This record gives sequence, structure tokens and C-alpha cells, in this order.
Amino acid sequence: MNNETAILLDQFFAHLKVERGLADNTVTSYSRDLMRFVTFLDQEKRTLLNLDREILSSYVRRLGKKLSARSVARHVSSLRRFFRFLVREGKLEVNPARLLESPKMPRKLPGTLSPQEVERLLCAPKPVSPKGQRDLAMLELLYATGLRVSELVGLRISSINLESGYVRTLGKGSKERVVPMGEKARTALARYLEEGRTTLSRRTNSAYLFLNFRGKPLTRQGFWKILKGYAVQAGIRKNITPHRLRHSFASHLLEAGADLRSVQMMLGHADISTTQIYTHVTRKRLIHLHETCHPRP
Repeated sequence: MNNETAILLDQFFAHLKVERGLADNTVTSYSRDLMRFVTFLDQEKRTLLNLDREILSSYVRRLGKKLSARSVARHVSSLRRFFRFLVREGKLEVNPARLLESPKMPRKLPGTLSPQEVERLLCAPKPVSPKGQRDLAMLELLYATGLRVSELVGLRISSINLESGYVRTLGKGSKERVVPMGEKARTALARYLEEGRTTLSRRTNSAYLFLNFRGKPLTRQGFWKILKGYAVQAGIRKNITPHRLRHSFASHLLEAGADLRSVQMMLGHADISTTQIYTHVTRKRLIHLHETCHPRP
């Protein structure tokens, strides 16, 4: 990579962080995609300012032989955004990635747990120890609010309002949203804050809500392991992830009659089209209602 390329990339990443306000994980994803592309250009003896749509198409075809359609589509999106930035900065006159085609992806419905499986999962932690109280509070809160795992472990004590029953979180793009939580989550959190967290925080003055035994913030990987352990205890054979609990939260709300716009706001989706993947739930419910209630089924 030559110096000019390195400077352009640094400027782009700064733009994503400062001007666009994207999260560090998102910027890291862009960086990984673009570094792979720069390596390809070096092999082809081309530079960012000396290429055309054909070389980009060749690169995308090469990716298609190694990566899934979803991964290739993400790379194409990264290239489009990067070259759009170069045009805006006057480095290029025309965006060579503007007409770059993304692969068509099969529409994949999110996997969910049944309400009975969620009930078994939430009954697995035993709140008789600081760990059990913390774990129950995390699971109850995750299912009650549909938070992303990064949002969950990033919560601070000040993010929780037990009296009014809501949590305030920063989502993608550092966008703040307020999500209500139910009575069971509030009860589990209150006990954890009063008992379990007091024990876990003895070695530190951390402002984070969920702590490990060293008094430091729990990590995403740490929570993932905790969730997997309780899934085994609950006898759940499905591949369970924090995101699957988030999907379950949204699907169960819609099954109970919640409107799509409200679910969108609670999930923190910028575009309702992202939330519309859950509409299969409401369609199934409507079919069931028709079959059971229509006078001529």
C-alpha cells in the first residue's frame, strides 16, 4: 500500500467516525473490507485513483468464489461508500463503484425461540448468588427490551430507570433510544443492584451495570458463554445466540398484536424495511385466525 492510499483510507475512517458517527465495530468492518480490496489492487498493480468498473467487477467475482452472498454484498456496500467519499472529496470525478452489482441474497427469516423455550431459559439462573442475580438480570433485560448484546454489556447504572421502567441505550451510529422493560426485568435488576452488584463492585468503582468477578465490565464474549451455558441447562437444542433472543423479543411482540412501527423503535432500526423481516409472524397469525374464526374455513 502506497502512502497516498494510506492517507485516503485514514481520511475515510475519520469521516465515518466523526462526521457519520458510526460505531467502532462498524468502522472496523469497513476497514477490514477495504484492506482486502487494497491488497487485491497491489497484486494487480493498480491504485485507488487508477481503476475502472471492470477491475472492481473482477474483484467482486473473485470474492464470490470464496465468500457467501451476504459477505460479498457487504464488501460491495463498503466499496460504494468509500468511492462516494473520494468523489465528494474531489479525488475522483466519477464513482467507479456506482453501478457495481451486489449478489442477490435469499431472504432468511430470523431464528427464534418459542415462548416456552424462553421461559425455561429465564428459569435457569438461580438468583441466590451474585453471579446468579447478575445473569438473571441480564437475561430478563435482554428479552424484555430486545437490546443488542453490545448495547447490553455497554449499559451503565445511569442507563436504568427502575422507577419509570425503562432503559436508555446508544445503538448503531451512537443513536440514543429509550426502551420500556417489564416488571420481571425490573425486579431482577433491583435485586442485582442491591445485592449482587454490590459484591462484584467491591474492587472497583466502575459505572458499568454488569460486572465480572474482577469488578470489570462484562464482555460480549463473556455474556455469550453465559447464555450458552444456561441454554444447555434449559435443555434448548437450538443454536442460541444473543441475537436469537432479540429476534424472539420482536417476534413474540408481533404475535401478541404489537404494531411494526413500535417494534422498529424498540429495536432501534433506522429503516422499517429492516423490521419488516418479522412480518412473517403476523402473516402466520392472520392465517391461524382465519382458519379458526372464519365461518367457512
